Amino acid sequence: MKRFHEEEPAAAGGGANAADGVMLPEPAAGFTYSAADEEKRRGVRRMKALATGLLLTVALVYALAKWAQAGGAGGWAGYVAAAAEAGMVGALADWFAVTALFRRPMGLPIPHTAIIPTKKDQLGQSLGEFVGENFLSGGVVRMRLRAVGIGSRLGAWLSDPAHADRVTAELATALRGALTVLRDSDVQAVVGEAITRRADAVEIAPGIGATLEKVVADGGHHRVVDLVCVRAHDWLVTHSDSVMSAVTGGAPGWTPRFVDRKVGERVYKELLRFVTEMRDMPDHPARGAVDRFLTDFARDLQSDEDTRARVERLKSEVLGRGEVQDVIASVWSSVRAMIVAAAEDERSELRLRTRASILSLGARMTEDERLRRKVDGWLEDAAVYVVTTYRDEITALITETVAGWDAEQTSRKIEAHIGRDLQFIRINGTVVGALAGLLIYTASRLLGA
Repeated sequence: MKRFHEEEPAAAGGGANAADGVMLPEPAAGFTYSAADEEKRRGVRRMKALATGLLLTVALVYALAKWAQAGGAGGWAGYVAAAAEAGMVGALADWFAVTALFRRPMGLPIPHTAIIPTKKDQLGQSLGEFVGENFLSGGVVRMRLRAVGIGSRLGAWLSDPAHADRVTAELATALRGALTVLRDSDVQAVVGEAITRRADAVEIAPGIGATLEKVVADGGHHRVVDLVCVRAHDWLVTHSDSVMSAVTGGAPGWTPRFVDRKVGERVYKELLRFVTEMRDMPDHPARGAVDRFLTDFARDLQSDEDTRARVERLKSEVLGRGEVQDVIASVWSSVRAMIVAAAEDERSELRLRTRASILSLGARMTEDERLRRKVDGWLEDAAVYVVTTYRDEITALITETVAGWDAEQTSRKIEAHIGRDLQFIRINGTVVGALAGLLIYTASRLLGA
């Protein structure tokens, strides 16, 4: 009867278990056979020994009962022999069924045996299809997320100040990390290109004209004119000699010097008087001329094609200058430094506002059912989109992973996890078979009597 005991396949690989010297197989690609699995296999071997021992026991009982029956021991020997015989049949049948899952019984090429090693790829494909149909369907995902109630849970979690502090800190860390990873040169190039492209795509003259027209209509330019007049007056007072020198320097060479000085002084005094009157008289005619000029210029910026074309050419020339591009690119450095400093400072306005926004969002999600439903809908839609879009890739991962496993090691690992329960089937088959055999023998004796 020894031959009916499952033969343990030789361990592949050279690793040794430190506890008992059992050789562990080398893991296949993408497949791990751990020491815990080997410990489970030892438990399976103990259960195999128990099931096989029970089979040998009933075989011994059967032999003794038949010997006793032949020696005239009485009717009881027939009952015992029938029970032991049926127990052996049940044990052998279940041994064959359990063994056929993992290997060919006694090495014989019996059809539909060694099911797991030979059908591994089909089992992997079936498992992938089962997961895809029953776990990765849009209806199942949506129903499960709706039952969880993520919106209300998330709202309650965010409304806790400690959690809000944690989220704020994590966001600040992520922001600093992102800014650290980004290269300044790349970002500066992108920012410069974006600003330049945006400026090139939009005609600025009409906007400037409309703004200037409104400023003039509201009198907002008067302060600028006042400032120019004050600065011009102060400059003339401070640089009187320069003005007179400029006037006398442009006089003809044949005029007397004293005449040139008189003319220069006269020009200077008239210029100073003009600027002073313009500074002190809000209704000075020159101010009115400035108003009319600005009004006409604002109108030309909006409607005159030649003026608008000139402004566009000037804009392109200014944007094309290297100094302007350097200024645009340097904006990123300033913004980056400002954001990093704000993210690192726990009391910065950025972090305080972020924390307040998180707390406010949590409170709203807790109290506002409409917002909760909206958040739940967003999450459900996102999850369903991911699942339905990438379902084939997910199931293919299962199928391809199982297909990449070594057949022998797959069988070994599965047996390590479920083999102990399967050995109970052998034990139960022995016991149930014995009881069934006893019942049948008893019924036949009663009916035969």
